[in-house]
Order: sequence, then C-alpha cells, then structure tokens
Amino acid sequence: MRPDGYDYDGYSCLAGPLKEPDRTVPYRVRYRSLLARETRRIRAVLLMTLAPALSGVLLVYLVWPTHRTEREGGQRWLIAFDHLMLGSIGLIAFFMLVNVASVAHATMVARDPIPVPAEVGTRVAFLTTYVPGKEPLTMVRATLEGAVRLRHCGPLDIWLLDEGDSDAAKELCEELGVRHFTRKGVPEWNRDEGVHKARTKHGNYNAWLAMHGHDYDFFASVDTDHVPLPNFLERMMGYFRDPDVAFVVGPQVYGNYTSPVTKAAESQQFLFHALIQRAGNRYHAPMFVGTNNAVRVRALRQIGGLCDSITEDMATGFELHRRRNPLTGRFWRSVYTPDVLAVGEGPASWTDFFTQQLRWSRGTYETLFKQYWKAPFRVPPGRLLSYSLMLVYYPMTAVNWFLGILSCVLYLWLGASGTQVSSSVLLMLYSDAAALQIGLYLWNRRHNVSPHEPEGSGGLAGMAMSALSAPIYLRSLGSALLRTDGRFVVTPKGGAASPDRLMTFRIHIFWAVVLVTSLIASLYLGHSHAAMRTWAVLALAIALAPIGVWTFSTRQERAVRRGVRSTVATAGEEQEPAFATTTGGN
Repeated sequence: MRPDGYDYDGYSCLAGPLKEPDRTVPYRVRYRSLLARETRRIRAVLLMTLAPALSGVLLVYLVWPTHRTEREGGQRWLIAFDHLMLGSIGLIAFFMLVNVASVAHATMVARDPIPVPAEVGTRVAFLTTYVPGKEPLTMVRATLEGAVRLRHCGPLDIWLLDEGDSDAAKELCEELGVRHFTRKGVPEWNRDEGVHKARTKHGNYNAWLAMHGHDYDFFASVDTDHVPLPNFLERMMGYFRDPDVAFVVGPQVYGNYTSPVTKAAESQQFLFHALIQRAGNRYHAPMFVGTNNAVRVRALRQIGGLCDSITEDMATGFELHRRRNPLTGRFWRSVYTPDVLAVGEGPASWTDFFTQQLRWSRGTYETLFKQYWKAPFRVPPGRLLSYSLMLVYYPMTAVNWFLGILSCVLYLWLGASGTQVSSSVLLMLYSDAAALQIGLYLWNRRHNVSPHEPEGSGGLAGMAMSALSAPIYLRSLGSALLRTDGRFVVTPKGGAASPDRLMTFRIHIFWAVVLVTSLIASLYLGHSHAAMRTWAVLALAIALAPIGVWTFSTRQERAVRRGVRSTVATAGEEQEPAFATTTGGN
C-alpha cells in the first residue's frame, strides 16, 4: 500500500503471479477466461442473452411495417420527413443493439494473460519524451526517477527524448544517469509530414528509432506524466518470449485523483481498459495504447516506425496487426495486461477533458477513413470483428446524438412521425432494454482495474461522462469529414489545468438552445407525444449537465476561498489588540 492510500502494488499484479513457462514446447502466451473464473455465471449469461435480445425486440417494434406512419393526402414534404424520421429511429435502435451486443461479446470472450518471467539478457531501452515549455521539468524528474528504479534481468538504458535540447534537461539526465537524445536541428528528422513530422510525439520516437533502435531488442515507454512502478518491465517483458508478440500494453489510470472531472474521466475508461482490451486478448489484438507499453523494435521497424497520426498509437497498432512476422509467417500479436504498471495524470478541467476526447475521437475517425479499408480479407475474421467493435464506438455515439436531436426537431417542430406506437409500450421497452444494458455494465464492474475508484462503485459518473461527450464526438466527426486540420494539442501536465469558461461549453450550449426552442415550439404547435418530449428533455439534461457541474463546483471553490480569507482576517483582528496592549504596558 502506498502512502497515498492506493494499493498500486496489489493492482500491479492483477494478472496473477509469474509462472515459469513449459520449456519442453515453444512458448506461446496463455490466457485465463474471466467468465470461466466466475462462480455465478448464470447471471452473466442471462444478462448477455437478454440485454441484446430486448434491444433487438425494441428495434423490431419500432420499424414493424404496421407501425409505420401512413398519411393519406398528406403533404409530400411531411411524408418525406416521416421517412427520414423512421430511418433515424431505426438507426438509433440499431446502434443501441450493436453497443449492447459488443459489451455482451466482450463479457463472453474477455481473458487475462498468464504472466511469465522475462527472458534473461534482452536489451531494453526505456523511453519518455520532454517538450520544454509545455511540460514542467519537475514532472520529468518524477518519471525518470521512477524509471531508474526499474528492475530488469538484462541490459537496460533509460532515455529522455528532448524536443528542445534543453540544458536543464541535460543536467537532470546527467544527475540521474539517464541518456539524453534530441532531434533538434536535424532537418531529416523534422519534416512537415510523415513519420518524422516536427513537433509530434511519433516524430520524436521515430528519430530515436532511426539513430539508436538497432542497439536494442525492445523499448518500453510511458508518457511524460506517467511514473512507472519498479516491476514495470518484470510484468511486461515475459510475454515477448512468444516470438509473434509485437507489443504489450497496460491500463491507464490517473494519479491526480482529486478533481471531479479527473475522477469521472477515469471512470469513463472502465469499459475500454477493464473489458474491451481484455476481449482483444481473445483475438491476440488488443489496441496499442501510448501511455505505457513495451514494443519489439524489429516489428516496429518493419512498418517504418510509429505512424503519422493525431493518435499515433492506435494507427500503429492497427498497422502491426495486419502484418506478419517474417520469421514465422504468422500475424503479429499483441497482449493486454490488466496490471497497473504506471500511474499518470488525467484531465483536471472540462477544457482539457474535451480536448482529450476530441483528439481520441478524431484519431479513431482517421484510422477508419485511412486504414480500416485495408483490413478486410487481410486479417483473421476474429481480429477484424474485434477492431470493428472498438472503432465504431465514437462514430456510433456521434451519429446517435445527431439522429436523436434530428428526431426531436422533426417531431416537435413539424409533427413528423416515422412510427405510430404506444408511448407507454415504447417507454417500457426502452427503459427495460436500458436497464438490462446497465445491469450488464454493472456486472462487469467486478473486473475494474482502477486502484482509485472505491470498491463497489457503480461507475455512474463514467457512464454520464460518456453520454455528455457525444456532442464532442459529433463535432470531431464533422471535422474529420470536412478534412479540417486535426492538430495535436499537448494536455497541460504537472498539476496545471486549462481554465474553464462559459465558452468551454459552447457546443453543449448550442444543442441546448436547439432543444429548448423545439420544446417551446411543441407547446404552441400541439406536438405532445410523451416519448418524444421525454427524449428531448433527457438530451437537454445531457447538454446542460457539464455546465451545471462546472457552475456548482466553481461556486463551491469561491465559497472555500471566501472562508479562508475570512478566517485569515479574523485571526489578524484577534492578534492586533493583544499586540497593542503589550506595547502599551511597556
């Protein structure tokens, strides 16, 4: 247990104790099924079956031919809007079905790797980067001090990849015995585009790879704001005994677990790190995560280094997973370990959280538009399924939000109705389907990998965070479709946070205005279907929620500051008469 009260040591061994592999056969990574370890699997099986089934019933009920709106002698434009609304409603229900089916599938196939000791004598470089002026040197020091404590049974060098060739960074490296690298001033490593793109993380790594990569078998890395635990390499490197493993990744957790935004942001990642990545183990293709990982240098050099993308980790992992190991002829594999082996920083303000979500979603869209079309017939079917289910999350959430608002506007303003169904039956089916979906989510909370969230936490803050991120994903999708520049923005680190203002929530305010005006219009126009108004009110609550939380927390902070100033002032007043009496006595 660490002094801060979080059991990082225990959570760094979630995959179980290290076990010596059977040396009589060639080593391949072995796994344990999460579902097989459960003593009460019937509940999980029921949830995995009923949740998608009821979502399917809801979809069929909404688009059933006899439920479609029929207008005799109606205006053509209104009939056209009826068809548009029917399509929107059908897609919303279909996306709900895909989402719950994805979670059910992940619940069924999720598994953890069985860890083994690392092979003795492998040459490893441990890397982290530094951008002077963007990242405080105190934070770099903490990361490097954690790195020099790493344990490894072979040659190990710690490297700082310095974008600015900082003298202070050089002094720090010399003090800690860390090797220093910079690409500053080298034109071929500072291009406008490509793998050596200037002012990018992947360009920095690829420059080091070109200069020093041939000296090592593997490199491990963490983001600058992540401090590795001493057993980082011990828990990751053993999987590379399997010659087809290209990279190993671990979960991302936020050590600055104080801000409400940070807490909710970590909770939001629950499904990905606790379930979806574990499901990727079933197909030997969990996603590459840049925050903390270990990589086989030979595999990375085969594809020309880290890919040029706003989310270089996702793009690089996708490229590796569709390539074969030239030595074995088999597809490259990856491994996700649930072990928490590095503790980092998360967004501490709404501004930083929205920036992070914009970047992640935009990177996903780039992978879909630029790389995904290369996958069919070039990767195993299971691997394609796994990646498809991961990649569709952001676009489905974005389109779902847009279609939901569109349906509200079409009905509340125009009275368009794609389907004629009972409000009570619709609300019953929708609420039951949603309840089963939430039930499946809550059942999987037992597999949480966060050492910060309280035991037994339902993760409702994370669910809410995912819902209110939908407008952000929609904006990112529009930007990707229009091919606008998706530049990388370094998230403030080292305890800093971008200030929140009312304009931070301009996207949510826009949709709130659309919904409020539509609801008001429906009162005058007599469009009063209960289900449609309920959905509009729920969407409005989602749009206003971050503004409400920000307003409440800001008022609390101001009240605390006023209380502190009042206490200080009172203390000063109490001391002044005593001082005057004393001097007068003299």
